[in-house]
Amino acid sequence: MTGQQRVGYKRVSTTDQTTLRQLDGLELDRVFEDHASGSSTDRPGLQACLAHLRPGDTLVVHSLDRLARSLADLDRLVNEVTARGVIVEFTTERLRFTQERDPFAALTLHLLGAFAQFERALIRARQAEGIRAAKAAGKYKGGVKKLTPDRA
Repeated sequence: MTGQQRVGYKRVSTTDQTTLRQLDGLELDRVFEDHASGSSTDRPGLQACLAHLRPGDTLVVHSLDRLARSLADLDRLVNEVTARGVIVEFTTERLRFTQERDPFAALTLHLLGAFAQFERALIRARQAEGIRAAKAAGKYKGGVKKLTPDRA
């Protein structure tokens, strides 16, 4: 493969969600996607995308929280990718990162990344609260059993 590529990355949290609206209408040479939580960067589509990128390419992501939900992960990914000579674009926030660090863009990344991390923490807190309430009401029995008692 030669030349500079525009490489897209899409992510949704669950398998029943769709990535169709992300990067819709953009001209991209290759697209990688995951149906997994953004709480970890250990996602097959993301890892394949990162391995595919070459200097001069542009990584296009719908929004900051699609790349990572942790500020530390987000900052690390953007820094690692741009250090390799890859441009990173977030379409929703209209942010673009290159090897030449723009202080305003870096500040915006940190502020919006902190909000994404905060939102993830709120989701987890609400989920735990709902589980506690369901357990107290006798309605929560845990996840669906994958094995029958005989097979276990």
